[in-house]
Amino acid sequence: MSTIIKKLYPDAIKKTVTRCRERGIVIPTFAQLGDPERIPASIKSKLPSVGLWDVTPLNLFRITWKNDVQTGLFGKVNYIEIPKVITGVKARIIGLVGKYFPTGAHKVGAAFGCLVPRLVSGEFHPEKHKAVWPSTGNFCRGGAFVSSLLDCTAVAILPEGMSRERFEWLKKIGAEVIATPGTESNVKEIYDKCWELKKDRKNIIFNQFEEFGNPIWHYNVTGPAIEEVFLSLGEKFRLSAFISATGSAGTIAAGDYLKTKFPHLKVVATEALQCPTLLMNGFGSHRIEGIGDKHVPWVHNVMNTDEVAAIDDEDCMRILRLFNEEEGQNYLNRELRAESKELSILGISSICNMLAAIKTAKYFEMNENDVIFTIFTDSSDLYQSRLKELKKERGMYSLMHAAKDHAASILHQGIDYFKELTYYERKAIHNLKYFTWVEQQGKTAEELNAQWDPEYWKILFEEEVKYFDDLIVEFNNHAFGN
Repeated sequence: MSTIIKKLYPDAIKKTVTRCRERGIVIPTFAQLGDPERIPASIKSKLPSVGLWDVTPLNLFRITWKNDVQTGLFGKVNYIEIPKVITGVKARIIGLVGKYFPTGAHKVGAAFGCLVPRLVSGEFHPEKHKAVWPSTGNFCRGGAFVSSLLDCTAVAILPEGMSRERFEWLKKIGAEVIATPGTESNVKEIYDKCWELKKDRKNIIFNQFEEFGNPIWHYNVTGPAIEEVFLSLGEKFRLSAFISATGSAGTIAAGDYLKTKFPHLKVVATEALQCPTLLMNGFGSHRIEGIGDKHVPWVHNVMNTDEVAAIDDEDCMRILRLFNEEEGQNYLNRELRAESKELSILGISSICNMLAAIKTAKYFEMNENDVIFTIFTDSSDLYQSRLKELKKERGMYSLMHAAKDHAASILHQGIDYFKELTYYERKAIHNLKYFTWVEQQGKTAEELNAQWDPEYWKILFEEEVKYFDDLIVEFNNHAFGN
């Protein structure tokens, strides 16, 4: 039995099996999302006629890094490399691309990892329960999408100050939307709303900050995807660092996987300088949409975090304009002779990750043999309203602005606000969990202490997923007799 799925509910499973059979819902395994070659031919044959964002159960099989948007099927891992003429560092900086997931962001994977194990175990009953998705943006979008594909009712909770595109899309897909006070770093207000909703037993809270399905998906899907790309580069390179904005601490679990293959790897947690929680127990608000702050997520294995890098949100906003404004692209194309079209793939938190990778390369004086991987979580498509706001606030963007922004925010990105963590500094960050999770969210000190054991995480990340997949296979067999 799983430590996450503590009980099976046969009656609920039976009813959900019938529901899925009637609606033609086949659920992919985690193994299939990591390696789409394992997806049945009967599923693949239907995918080319289905759009990436279409609300159809078939798109459950597209919750992978390997979507080929040209054929509608699968290919190699989607990634881009930032040209060195842009980064100004010798190390190669490569990011997996989240734009080619359904919803345009990789958070749909974390949502799948949270909901599906509860669904196939009967703990979540679509006829009785609502799936509540607390988030600062993309996670609740992913949750609403996965819920819709599985014919479950979704409730999205996110701060009222998030981009307009998020709210419009959530309402369009049919989710119930609750806007909480504040912006990106106002996570406690989201938790408070969750406690209020928990009073009604029909609401099942999928809190990405404490749901282990979130990092389990990234450990087993994102981590191997990065490994695959790295191995394709050739033997002369070193996989030197993995960069991830902490956010819910799901994506950073890919670093846990990579360390099992490349023990020398440095895992760098990134956050906003305006809210330096890990760096200096700080607080504040910031504009890097897609990462939450002011606490350490329950699912963060702090023992495997080697460094912390804080990025100024002003640099992110400047580079958002550089990569998307016409004069910015002219500067990149004409002055730097760099291909600029792909750079609009980077949303605000993706830019934060890129800048942290540059900071890491400079701090460790990396050379041409070093490769740094990160995640380009979503694209600028989700931030067009922010670009309009910046233009209204700051005026038209010129070639001079582009040159200044490239020089100041990228080429002169320094090694300040960067910390190598000692054993006890890691433990100090780990201990910060107490104030959120034990004092406020109902965890125990014993549970917290148990997390300071590598075996705790190894079992979670490597054993639970096997049980999840067994449940999924059994569920599908009951539904369709395969």
